[in-house]
Amino acid sequence: QLQVVESGGGLVQPGGSLRLSCAAPGFTLDSHIIGWFRLAPGREREGVSCIRSNDSTTYYSDSVKGRFTVSTDHPKRVVHLEMNDLKPEDTAIYYCAVDLQRPWLSAEAICKAQLADYWGRGTRVTVSS
Repeated sequence: QLQVVESGGGLVQPGGSLRLSCAAPGFTLDSHIIGWFRLAPGREREGVSCIRSNDSTTYYSDSVKGRFTVSTDHPKRVVHLEMNDLKPEDTAIYYCAVDLQRPWLSAEAICKAQLADYWGRGTRVTVSS
């Protein structure tokens, strides 16, 4: 059973930055799609950003494009989500998820359809002054 673990959430002021990390202990994320999704109170879950680890193609939702950056480290054991210029509307629980069964799909397809086999428990991000 693959375990997905997120870290890096917290409280930050508007305009600030945070970096979230996602790891699957004992597993190398070298040929899969890894996604970041968020759930805010009163809103539907949103696919924020996804990355295909074998070719590093990425997808960003319109709400975070230009402010968030997703990347993998070497040797692809951790996926990071760098979040800059944070806004109060970015407040949510952020989940990392890994898709193992659909490697032919694009990062965009995985993100928009929110397809993933293994989900983390989430990390809370609060943007407030």
